Amino acid sequence: MFGDLMGMMGKLKETQQKVEETKKRLDTVYVEESNSDGSLSVRVTANKSIAKIDIAPSRENEPNLPTELTELLNTALDKAGKIQEAELGAVAKEGMPNIPGLDKMFR
Repeated sequence: MFGDLMGMMGKLKETQQKVEETKKRLDTVYVEESNSDGSLSVRVTANKSIAKIDIAPSRENEPNLPTELTELLNTALDKAGKIQEAELGAVAKEGMPNIPGLDKMFR
């Protein structure tokens, strides 16, 4: 019994380390979104951090710029969140102990 418990604890620690490594790697995975004419673009990491915003000088004083920028950021952050969820979910699932029915909770 204690051997199984110690094995599970070791597996959980290993999984925690893999999760941390995956989080660091996701800082280097980028999602980019731009409007149809390319005059506005955003770049975010898969950890949902804004990395870059580009605005064409001709667009800087347009009244609809904040709305358009918000839409692009929300789209990029949504995609980044899905990447993050899939990557971290795969690592966590891989490290879970083999308990019948547990896999159904992560679908």
